[in-house]
Amino acid sequence: MSLIVDSQSTTEGEAIVDINMTPLIDVMLVLLIMFIITIPMQTQSVSINLPQGNPPPPKVEVPVVTLGIDFDNSLSWNGVPITSEADLQAHLRQIAAVPEDIRPEFHIQPNRLASYKTVVHVMADAQRLGVTDIGITGQAQFVEQ
Repeated sequence: MSLIVDSQSTTEGEAIVDINMTPLIDVMLVLLIMFIITIPMQTQSVSINLPQGNPPPPKVEVPVVTLGIDFDNSLSWNGVPITSEADLQAHLRQIAAVPEDIRPEFHIQPNRLASYKTVVHVMADAQRLGVTDIGITGQAQFVEQ
């Protein structure tokens, strides 16, 4: 601590006591310089061995089969109407019989007004008969504006 006597003081003997900030600033500057020097040394890099050579050829394009469910719960297989449950199951068995690496994707495209029961029934039949790649498409119609 330092003792500073103010010359403009009205009473004699009155002293102003302040903290000497110079040593504190010096220490802070030294710490700042130490941090600036040590931070670049703390950054580390990880070396990754990336594969070399030609990439593998792209997979064969998988066909897509679309089952449309209309507002009156009528079914259509790639645009062709399905008239009976047996016809639907025959189509699903054909998909399940194809080897998995070239098996077509099965997309269900329900109408906004189609009943939930019909959609779930078709999905359950497909799963039961061994169709594994099932997707529901045409979801843009369900977005409220």
